[in-house]
Amino acid sequence: MPVPERNHLIDLARVGSMVIVVVFHALLWQVLLVDGAVRVVPWAPGPVLWAVSWVATIIPLFFVAAGYANAVVVDTWRASGGPYSTFLTKRASRQLGPLSFFLLVFTLAGTIAAWAGRADASAFSRQFAQLLWFAVVYQLLLAAAPLAVWLHDRFGGWVMVPMLVGVVAVDVAVRVTGDLGLQWINLAFAWPLAHQWGVAYHRGWFRGWSAGRLVGLVTASAALIVVLVVWFGYPPAAVAWADVLVANLLPPTLAIVALGLIQTCVLGLLERAGVASVLSEGTAALVRLANALLLTAYLWHIPAIVVSAGLLVGLSLLLPWAAPVLMNPLLLVAVVLVVVVLVVPLIARVEVRFIPRSGPGMPPRGLAEAGYALFALGTWAIWQLGAVLHPADPGSALAVLTFAAGAVLLHRATTLTAP
Repeated sequence: MPVPERNHLIDLARVGSMVIVVVFHALLWQVLLVDGAVRVVPWAPGPVLWAVSWVATIIPLFFVAAGYANAVVVDTWRASGGPYSTFLTKRASRQLGPLSFFLLVFTLAGTIAAWAGRADASAFSRQFAQLLWFAVVYQLLLAAAPLAVWLHDRFGGWVMVPMLVGVVAVDVAVRVTGDLGLQWINLAFAWPLAHQWGVAYHRGWFRGWSAGRLVGLVTASAALIVVLVVWFGYPPAAVAWADVLVANLLPPTLAIVALGLIQTCVLGLLERAGVASVLSEGTAALVRLANALLLTAYLWHIPAIVVSAGLLVGLSLLLPWAAPVLMNPLLLVAVVLVVVVLVVPLIARVEVRFIPRSGPGMPPRGLAEAGYALFALGTWAIWQLGAVLHPADPGSALAVLTFAAGAVLLHRATTLTAP
């Protein structure tokens, strides 16, 4: 099936996934005014929204879209005949700006708090850094993208079988042992499987299948989710809330894999129907801009939520008669989305200063690979240990230094090229 030069439906799926992330996190906690005092409590939405979460949680589709996008880039890189280092520098440079600036601010805030005597600075930094799981998974999938594309071109769908077996094996081990910590192993199986679907989508899967086949897969996958939840004790919601403490999404389970397959099939049905096949020039440009800002939006949406909630709380204290409206969670969501739309492009203007410009020729041998390895390792370490430079937390400091070393090497590999 012909591959469009720019798949607007894939781009819209990525943007939609990020909007859902922002909305969900804005509703994860409730900010309340009780007798003039501010209280922040975890939200327990109840069974109705548990069911809605299975429709609204479209994060698996983001990894499918990433697989599609990476297949496009891999094909372009192959055609250029350049070494693997050129692929890394081209793709990593897009991450360097957003991640470097964000972690610079994040590290500065944690370090100031630690040196100011806040005993909880390291703990808070580690908690906040949990959002970096997404960046770590994406970095690893990006590094492995040429292999993923080659495997699909060589073996087709068979390459997906070990990943699916891995997901099932992890879920079985979790339920046999009762050790929920084992579920995190599925990061190595579930999201690479979704990424592989994206590669396959680019090669004609899903979008080239008949509507009957796609509807059949959707039905079977939905039935599997029901069976897993009702008879095998899987969490009743796709995501975690105060009344559903264990999630299907993070860490991923077989149920979320089934949901991802549903979403991929629906994407194929929409493309068959011609949805977003043609956009106006202005709309297409806006969609491209939104895609370029996705990582920035993801990294900064939590601060946007905090600022927006603080603004609404302040107004509620000044105008008590308006508090019932100002403290409405839906208003918070609306304010957060406005803040993200207005502020993220401004942040991107700063981030661009951290993005290196590619020089002529090829990167020095081994420099890009070493830089990307440290870059990804440092991001993972900060995810686990936080970002605080203080003698009381040497592990966190080492994590920051590892990331910084990787960023510097990647920058040099991108700019110091030779003919």
